[in-house]
Amino acid sequence: MAYYRGYILIRLKIVGKEWDVVEKLKDLHSKEEDEDWKVTYAIPVYGAWDIMIECSFSQLSELDKVVTYCRIENELSQWIEETTTLVGTKPDYS
Repeated sequence: MAYYRGYILIRLKIVGKEWDVVEKLKDLHSKEEDEDWKVTYAIPVYGAWDIMIECSFSQLSELDKVVTYCRIENELSQWIEETTTLVGTKPDYS
């Protein structure tokens, strides 16, 4: 199966919550039998964004689940101000 990579950039509305967000997202993965996605990397970064998340997925709808979780999960929705999502154009590109 081919896997794509997606990158979610997160800007926080509460300074100092970077590692709390990383902890909530770093082991996030699919729980449904017909899905196969996971967060592969999460780290605070410097610059205009506060956190970068990398995820692996086989269908675009799976990436949507990760982005939606970041936006609606109870604590995350209080901490996250904005996200932007980047998607790799080729599967399994090293």
